[in-house]
Amino acid sequence: MKAKATIRLKFPSAKHLKTVKASLLPEVNKPGFGRSRVVIESDGTFLVLKVEADDTVALRSTLNAYLRWVNSIANVVEVLEHSS
Repeated sequence: MKAKATIRLKFPSAKHLKTVKASLLPEVNKPGFGRSRVVIESDGTFLVLKVEADDTVALRSTLNAYLRWVNSIANVVEVLEHSS
């Protein structure tokens, strides 16, 4: 059974969004997940993650990985902005 999810994440600025998206692109372009596919898009200051997987287990695993990466990248961007 195919499983799909679309996640929209709002960022405080286009700069934040651009940084997060650029950081995720290498993983999207050369995925390590064999049972899922990911597309990332921008919509204003929203990052849109579209995930399609072979089953719910693969969907959950892929979503967890991408959401952790987004969180980590966003945290690093914030630390760097406040350290200047």
